[in-house]
Amino acid sequence: MTAHSRILIIDYGSQFTQLIARRVREARVYSEIHPPTRTLEWIREWKPTGIILSGGPSSVYESDGPSADRALLDVAPILGICYGMQLVAHLEGGQVVGAGKREYGRADVEVSDRTGLFAGFDQGEHTTVWMSHGDHVDAPPAGYVVTARSGSVPIAAMRHESKPIHCVQFHPEVAHTPRGAELIHNFLFAVCGAKPDWTPGSFIEDEIRRVRERVGSDQVICGLSGGVDSSVAAALVHRAVGDQLTCIFVDTGLLRRHEREQVERTMGKHLGIRLIVVDASDRFLSALEGVSDPERKRVIIGHTFIDVFEDAAKDVGASVKWLVQGTLYPDVIESASPKGGPSATIKTHHNVGGLKPDMQFKLIEPLRELFKDEVRNVGRELGLPEEMVGRHPFPGPGLAIRVLGEITRPALEVLRSADAIYLDEIRSAGLYNEIWQAFAVLLPVRSVGVMGDGRTYENVVAVRAVTSTDGMTADWYHFPHEVLGRISSRIINEVDGVNRVVYDISSKPPATIEWE
Repeated sequence: MTAHSRILIIDYGSQFTQLIARRVREARVYSEIHPPTRTLEWIREWKPTGIILSGGPSSVYESDGPSADRALLDVAPILGICYGMQLVAHLEGGQVVGAGKREYGRADVEVSDRTGLFAGFDQGEHTTVWMSHGDHVDAPPAGYVVTARSGSVPIAAMRHESKPIHCVQFHPEVAHTPRGAELIHNFLFAVCGAKPDWTPGSFIEDEIRRVRERVGSDQVICGLSGGVDSSVAAALVHRAVGDQLTCIFVDTGLLRRHEREQVERTMGKHLGIRLIVVDASDRFLSALEGVSDPERKRVIIGHTFIDVFEDAAKDVGASVKWLVQGTLYPDVIESASPKGGPSATIKTHHNVGGLKPDMQFKLIEPLRELFKDEVRNVGRELGLPEEMVGRHPFPGPGLAIRVLGEITRPALEVLRSADAIYLDEIRSAGLYNEIWQAFAVLLPVRSVGVMGDGRTYENVVAVRAVTSTDGMTADWYHFPHEVLGRISSRIINEVDGVNRVVYDISSKPPATIEWE
């Protein structure tokens, strides 16, 4: 692999840790998140260009608070953020105290330095930052100088007099710190001397080389879902091994309209990838008959999918040794989640650990270093069409978790029709790319309506659209009222069995993006 600059982020449990990694990568510098349990020897062998110590909810003076070896501070340039700053102070003999109450929100800090992190700032300049802490550094360690102050804490930032160790009490990685990206850039390039060499093209070259070395002349299979992740993973592996790859697409009967045709057109005809399409809709719908509980739905769909996939894989041949999965970096981070970091596990991901223990395939996960937006850029670089690369996320269980209640063919057809109209109107209004995810939900209730001269008692469809960066938090999308009006009118007029449309204006948290 090419020797890229790379930043090691040690996660002490902050809700913003993934944001740190994203900000570093947006500057085209590679970064990885690892727990504080990594040994000093492991960190030295990893050879980081720089190390960032994240924030976290613990206190450094508590006996069970996550810590670090003092020698870590001499491995590479250090940026300590919030808890990371307190940890540096604690390791170096400074004084960390409890604030009595937690400070959370915007704060004004006065900069007293024009070097290092604050290169480009004016002496005495005031800048807005985002604070989120309970403890603070009350007295700097020997050899450290204060570089910023605020009205609430005496040391808002500090640095070592001669070593490349810089610390801030606030969070430069969040959008609420307007000049935060500038501070991170200063750390990466002025302090660490990193090179902005992390690009989609360089990633593809490295990954093709890695896949070829691992696979050799073996046969490879990939389960295509039609989504961005599996499609990009398949295109990348195909670029590496060509016809050694066979993709399997399972039509579960729970797909959106024209999904199967799009996969066949793009992956089979456009990219020339060997593709097996299995119509297992009867098998899935039979297994789901009478089931309303969302968790039971997920389990049944997961087990059925694996059984169908295994049967199809046998037809490819006994020489298949590798299985491609579209695992992404957030999946890897959240599925690990040891104590003290990474930050809280949100859900169990179907891409990680979803195989049967006795399956003989070895895994290829070419995207496991990437975030979603990076996957999209890699897909564009590989020549995938924008309609596939820019597609909204779609859940593995498909429409089964968007039909609330029992799954039936008529219910699926109602939802499929409503969803197609909804997405068509969003695209027609030029809003699709502004929205992270949009979909329709068939509710398990009926409402009274009036159509023509008669009363109706029919289905209610909810429509949902959210904006987000990575799906971990989301806000509801503020549609122009006339667009919502057209969506409602078309669904009610064109979809038999629907007489009411409602719009979900819940944010995540407290709600989830999906309803089930």
